[in-house]
Amino acid sequence: MNAKKGNVDSRTEKYTLNYDKGNFSIDFSDMKFSDSQLKDLREKLRNAHLEMRKIEAGEIKNPDENRKVTHFTDRSAYPHEQLFKDVQQFSEDIRAGNIKSSTGEKFEYVIINGIGGSALGPQFMQFAMNSGYWNELSEEKRSGYPRFYFLDNTDSTGVYDVTQVIDLTKSLMVNISKSGGTQETKNNIIAFEEIFKKNGIEYPKHACAITMEGSQLDKKANDENWLKIFPMAESIGGRTSETSIVGHLPAALAGIDFKSFLKGACDMDNWTRTPEYMKNPAYLLAAMWYIAGNGKGDKNMVIVPYSDRLILLSRYLQQLVMESLGKEKDLDGNIVHQGLTVFGNKGGTDAHAYIQQLNDGRNDFFITFIEVLEDAMNIPISDNVTMGDYLHGFQVGLTNALKTRDRNIIQIQIDKITPYNLGMLIALYERAVAVYAELIHINAFHQPGVQAYKLASKGVILLSADLQEILRSTAPWEGTVTDFCEANKLENKISAVRGLLAKFAENNSARNFKGFSIERTYKDNKWVYSVKKK
Repeated sequence: MNAKKGNVDSRTEKYTLNYDKGNFSIDFSDMKFSDSQLKDLREKLRNAHLEMRKIEAGEIKNPDENRKVTHFTDRSAYPHEQLFKDVQQFSEDIRAGNIKSSTGEKFEYVIINGIGGSALGPQFMQFAMNSGYWNELSEEKRSGYPRFYFLDNTDSTGVYDVTQVIDLTKSLMVNISKSGGTQETKNNIIAFEEIFKKNGIEYPKHACAITMEGSQLDKKANDENWLKIFPMAESIGGRTSETSIVGHLPAALAGIDFKSFLKGACDMDNWTRTPEYMKNPAYLLAAMWYIAGNGKGDKNMVIVPYSDRLILLSRYLQQLVMESLGKEKDLDGNIVHQGLTVFGNKGGTDAHAYIQQLNDGRNDFFITFIEVLEDAMNIPISDNVTMGDYLHGFQVGLTNALKTRDRNIIQIQIDKITPYNLGMLIALYERAVAVYAELIHINAFHQPGVQAYKLASKGVILLSADLQEILRSTAPWEGTVTDFCEANKLENKISAVRGLLAKFAENNSARNFKGFSIERTYKDNKWVYSVKKK
């Protein structure tokens, strides 16, 4: 797509790209770069373009897992597949009450159970399109679609909070895990299986799965005859899964036009396939990140959408950008410690929060403003001035203030919040991340750091079981954590033991440990633990 001409200064004219349909524009002119710096990246951008073509041609892009990366191409074919039709039909049957719960009730509540990309994308879409007040609308205003809740952690508080507001007999739980082995998601399934059982309700008739065929979750769902199982492609990573079945089922269950969302993503894909970087918004976006951060991520990425509905965009981009680009080693095995730190809020809330530092403090960031032109309501504040005018004025005022401080600024405009425009935004950042990864010579599609923390966590879980056995065999006992570790030759694990014993003591009555009970009291500036037999 070509940049259009306008009555603006030559730099803005040169470095603003507009989509042909006029609903999307991105302005790079307030980034602090020179034409020569951009030209110096031409060879890197050419190479990145070739790598992008290889990705879309189906070459193995993630050698760690020996898999392709197909989210750029799968989404154009997906609307024509039987799976797409199956999701639409299932969602309509849920809305119409044709598919009922085990007790014959219409499903009124949907619980989306996933973590990372399996939750952030659906949450972002739901909040952007249906708002944070969706669940408070009447069934008529929801057009018969269910209320939505999200479990995206292994925190018992989340389980407790959801169970306080839903009716289990009318609840559908959608469990999303590509591998089927994601522990946080498994934990929530285990919790709800028990909760349903205690209430005399058949969990399998209230459960759906989105997972790879043959995964642990797939086998479990098949063995237990769950209500529905939807297959997920192995070649799509969690943080790039929103345009797949992972995003589709939650969207369809909420009445969101997912086909339009995919159309926006595919149109952005077509725009960002052009090899001419001066006409390619994703290539220019990646180049801006590279120049601003000296190719090392030296500046933070601040995301500020001027819309309440888009507040979750920064959280969504945190995962997409930071999990993709935060890497210890480059493709040659060299230690590089790459990454881009992402944080954000919403305008104009941000002006009463961290903008003080952005304006007066360290110049260690570049900021991206996303403005939505259409006002949801026409609310006059004074003669000829609306609430929307104020929001626009605050954004322009902040932009101008930051300019005087020599800050780096990117501005994106969309005409309104629609599934189509959300598709464009997500596809733009997905490609920019992939291109930037090529510029800094790293693999954007693996996450060794995530695997490292999971392995370390398993050690703590095993230690928890060992400690309970030690406590059973040593009760009665009293002393400090140091005393306990010295007595049981655990001096090299004192930090982990301290945390576990504190957890045990605070949850003693609820957990009902086998063979012992444990309490703690604070004496003489230290915690003293008392273990008793029972």
